[in-house]
Amino acid sequence: MSKDEMPMRYRCPNCEHVYDEAQGEPHDGFAAGTAWSLIPEDWSCPGCAVRDKVDFEALDD
Repeated sequence: MSKDEMPMRYRCPNCEHVYDEAQGEPHDGFAAGTAWSLIPEDWSCPGCAVRDKVDFEALDD
């Protein structure tokens, strides 16, 4: 699997909640494997509900 195919992770700068594409966000209806690009633009952080998708930062592993 190339680096481009690896699941990405994104972190909320407010509460440090991490959205991991490999795990998804089942409580919000996003199954494991859901790409970040498929998350709606108006999605809010499930950890703090303060930050929106646009505020999340991509993590480099």
